[in-house]
Amino acid sequence: MITLKNIEKVYRTSSIETLALNNINLDIKKGEFVSIMGPSGCGKSTLLNVMGLLDEPSKGSVQLDGQPVKQYKDKELARLRNQQIGFIFQSFHLINDLSVLDNVEIPLLYRATNGRPRRDNAQEALEKVGLSNRMKHFPSQLSGGQKQRVAIARAIVGNPNIILADEPTGNLDSAMGNEIMNILQDLNNDGATIVMVTHDEQMAKRTHRLIRLFDGTQVL
Repeated sequence: MITLKNIEKVYRTSSIETLALNNINLDIKKGEFVSIMGPSGCGKSTLLNVMGLLDEPSKGSVQLDGQPVKQYKDKELARLRNQQIGFIFQSFHLINDLSVLDNVEIPLLYRATNGRPRRDNAQEALEKVGLSNRMKHFPSQLSGGQKQRVAIARAIVGNPNIILADEPTGNLDSAMGNEIMNILQDLNNDGATIVMVTHDEQMAKRTHRLIRLFDGTQVL
């Protein structure tokens, strides 16, 4: 599904060079639920961005379904992200001026999906996360857990094969965090491949496999 070979990521400024990822080799198989852990600043989010084709590695190769992504142009990469990958962010990234339903529809707008099917798919995604009664609300009217469920609905509305979640329970209390994990596990049981960055050992134990990073290096 996702294969990383000898991945290195270096950030450079005029005065400093920072090695964010160092010789990362990973193979995420179809249907896996994998967690990534490590101290703050160890490269977890950078690794997730490389997997999600948001950030290009300085060295090494990324393969999606056996195909090297380096061969694709920017428009093709954008299409791959839109059609195959769903992103869940810790800070939700919802648009406050749009309703819950409109927020969830956004990925389908980039696919030029027609109005009625787009709305039907967004409503179905919200039903999956238990928010069918909040479709007309705005983000400011929701709790943190509800906002995260909207973010999950937006991530899954296009039926992606891969879901990348960056600290999806990080801003939530333990009860709501467990609810979010239950939703992610249900999505995984339905066939989604999930990679999740987390600081929570208990959440990580609920996934199939744990990857640890330290100072940008994979801990074996």
